[in-house]
Amino acid sequence: MIINRANLTTLRVAFNAAFQAGLDQAESQYLQIATEVPSTTGSEEYGWLGQLPNMREWIGDRVVHGLQEHDYTIKNKPFELTIGVPRTAIDDDQYGIYSPMFTEMGRSVAAHPDQLVFGLLAAGRTALCYDKQPFFSASHPVLDEKGKKATQSNIDDGPGGNGTWYVLDTTRALKPLIFQNRKKPVFVAKDNETDDNVFDRAEFKYGTDRRGNAGFGFWQLAQSSTKELNADNLWNAIETLESRTGDHGRKLNLKATLLVVPGNLQRKATTLLTSDLISDGTTTISNGLKDRLKLMISNWL
Repeated sequence: MIINRANLTTLRVAFNAAFQAGLDQAESQYLQIATEVPSTTGSEEYGWLGQLPNMREWIGDRVVHGLQEHDYTIKNKPFELTIGVPRTAIDDDQYGIYSPMFTEMGRSVAAHPDQLVFGLLAAGRTALCYDKQPFFSASHPVLDEKGKKATQSNIDDGPGGNGTWYVLDTTRALKPLIFQNRKKPVFVAKDNETDDNVFDRAEFKYGTDRRGNAGFGFWQLAQSSTKELNADNLWNAIETLESRTGDHGRKLNLKATLLVVPGNLQRKATTLLTSDLISDGTTTISNGLKDRLKLMISNWL
């Protein structure tokens, strides 16, 4: 190919088309467990995360739910992905072999929110949420029915080797996790012959970047377990989540809707949620868990 402005523009359009095709091919899951929140600054504060408000009888003055009870900030981070194409590959008409790379670039960019969100979910036993406790903790601070300090747990640990699985309530406007989007990815080319990368290294560069991050929403909407994934333990996780109360014993009306498992637990999870009959250890019984939850299998966990 003769390297001139017209041909380089044509090549850029072709690489961009391959990139866009990759964006469209990716099957993202993150929006099922995370609420996407637009961002306009370097970070966003979520001081109101301590409140899951309910209506109350209006007696006397209104009770205003505070918006600054917690100091929880999600800072946006920059991310980039760049591909270099040697000038000789364009000279020798070998640029076609790079198209799959740009398609894969698009797939990688589209999957990046999944990588952030599920990576954070997996780190939930150490990464802190708004109450300064790990998102999955046995010691989330609350107030009991008498207004005294107490704690609640959203973990159920067993012996190692069983894998970690999660039961979530994804019905709320704010889901258990947050994906904060500051800047969407855009395909950019450095393909002018006077660009330093071309002049000094005989390499055309094509890349994309984005800004954003993942964070935690309400821990009350999530339950984590490392116990064996069986009917009894799954029912226990469902019932624990749905019986959870807010400050002063206030009912939250939570609804377990989603079971999230890593790939190595997909067989057990599928059997529990689709079979008509299951074993209770001694005999076969009707499966009350059939269709009780939706199943999500994530290979990012």
